[in-house]
Amino acid sequence: MGNQALSGAVIAVAGAGGPAGRAALFRLAEAGATVVGADNDPERLAEAVDAARYGADGAAVTGETVDLLDLDSTRDWAVRTEKEFGRIDGLVHLVGGWRGSETFVKTILDDWDFLELLLIRTVQHTSLAFFEPLQRSARGRYVLISAAGASNPTAGNVAYAAAKAAAEAWTLALADAFRKAGGADGPTSAAAILVVKALVHDAMRADRPNAKFAGFTDVKDLAEAIVGVWEKPASEVNGNRLWLTEKP
Repeated sequence: MGNQALSGAVIAVAGAGGPAGRAALFRLAEAGATVVGADNDPERLAEAVDAARYGADGAAVTGETVDLLDLDSTRDWAVRTEKEFGRIDGLVHLVGGWRGSETFVKTILDDWDFLELLLIRTVQHTSLAFFEPLQRSARGRYVLISAAGASNPTAGNVAYAAAKAAAEAWTLALADAFRKAGGADGPTSAAAILVVKALVHDAMRADRPNAKFAGFTDVKDLAEAIVGVWEKPASEVNGNRLWLTEKP
């Protein structure tokens, strides 16, 4: 598909204010989508929306402060978005966070509480809120960004890896729901997981000019891969992990 692969699509981006969110807003808008970003930080979100509008030449990009830790707020966001734009063709989950420890036994369980909210609860709420609108779309996609550590957890990264693994399991169950809803003809909507080792962006490189960031995925490349999820049939991506780094 050409540069306007997503022409006419309406795509919601959760966690739109971070570096990955900024890149995704811009690339989705550049591909022709109407993009609706959400973040819990209104200032950061406004900057991301403005950058995407400017970079994509006045594209249709809006932002809304949403508490994704509250199911009713998340449902309200989905309802408002579908009512305003008439459809929802995608939800991209970019809510992130990381906590780690020196060793397994030094793991602080407060870190789990923090990560469970950011990495799992927001997936639960967005998937439940957006399932029906995405199922109504002829090209609905739910895209989770995950980490290779979910499949290959390390001792000091246990809370993060376990949270990511739970988020993956939830997303795969969503994929099964799309499969069942599609019946004999196969799914019309899909839930897919993009797996990275870690993400890197220009500001990180500027802060650490001598770092190699080996195996890291640039947020611009991630944004390109996100757009690519719509370029494949639902049956090809539904329930699949799409690896952007070396598979463990």
